[in-house]
Amino acid sequence: MRRSLNDYRTIVGDNVIGGIYKKARRLHGKSVVHVNSTYYGGGVAEILSALVPLMNDVGVVAGWRMLRGTPDFFDITKKFHNALQGDPVNLSDIKKKLYVQANEDFSTYCHISHDCVIVHDPQPLPMIQFYPRRQPWVWRIHIDLSNPNKELYEYLKGFILKYDIVIISSEEYRLPDVPVEQHVIQPAIDPLSPKNMMLAPRTIAKYLKKFDIPTDKPIVTQISRFDKFKDQEQLIDIYRMVKQQIDCRLVLCGSNALDDPESQQYYERTKRRANNLIKTGDVIMITSENNILVNALQRSSSVIVQKSLREGFGLTVTEGMLKGKPVVASRVGGIPLQITDGETGFLVEPDDMEGFARTIVSLLRDKELARTIGGKASEYTKHKFLITRLLVDYLDLLRDLIA
Repeated sequence: MRRSLNDYRTIVGDNVIGGIYKKARRLHGKSVVHVNSTYYGGGVAEILSALVPLMNDVGVVAGWRMLRGTPDFFDITKKFHNALQGDPVNLSDIKKKLYVQANEDFSTYCHISHDCVIVHDPQPLPMIQFYPRRQPWVWRIHIDLSNPNKELYEYLKGFILKYDIVIISSEEYRLPDVPVEQHVIQPAIDPLSPKNMMLAPRTIAKYLKKFDIPTDKPIVTQISRFDKFKDQEQLIDIYRMVKQQIDCRLVLCGSNALDDPESQQYYERTKRRANNLIKTGDVIMITSENNILVNALQRSSSVIVQKSLREGFGLTVTEGMLKGKPVVASRVGGIPLQITDGETGFLVEPDDMEGFARTIVSLLRDKELARTIGGKASEYTKHKFLITRLLVDYLDLLRDLIA
């Protein structure tokens, strides 16, 4: 069923809904197209799944294109993704050639005649050089850019300079040596999506049973694609420390995105790290693209963890907070933009394993503290990080560019 802005009235109120329709009037009939590299797996696809229909509903003609690429291309762009977060990279001529060639090939059949083009992340970044400049182009980068690999950054900057505007998720990601206008727009979640909508208790029980997740003891959960920067391996070690003090179960649930060829390899590494804990049922690892399962699992968890080493923003943190759950997360990237430490959740340095374990144990033992923190987190998320706020941000951007 097509989503309407009116569906959000009971969540955000009439003033917000009316204000959005008013902003959109100057954009009626204007067209915009979003371009990224996958339709599922990861926060970008989730955001666009909600944002694009709402843009159309308020009168903006919004499209969504997915860049096609070979396995070699996605292997290269995954290395680029990691390098933009600080990893080393062998930036060979063949990598550059395959990277640009995939974008050029895509441009031969991805016809663009829109009033504005919004390109998401590094994969489609070079597209801009294969089209005549007839409209403003926006590069929306969702990655933590606080410490990029310098060689790769210098290479990609040649494409970035062609853009009219760059959108980042935090002031910390601002590109100081790029003379292109930069805007900070924080991501958001859709409270009516299958991943976040209210679920009946029988539905929650059904999905937990279907995926063999017992509820005989407290559940600690991390929802993330299996990726070294999500650090599920060290979370296994943290769980061992927690279990010495309080009996609980750890669930790691993540999907394998089409544009992430390393995900399966890291999943296997994490599985070996958990070894006997999986056999005893103390650790459960799930790879399934099932949003209702994620919803049910988050609502059934006593504590939600995000043990990231790098994080552009971290929508899974927002999702847990919306559901009134206490979140214990790394103090990295965009996560501190969401959590006020000790008030709406807890922030821990990513290398402080004892700090993670201690905080998780305290929340498992003190249910009143967990309820209080979770309640504040839910209210804060409804105020700051819902898709209606993101829609407003994009309408303001488009109004300045094309209205």
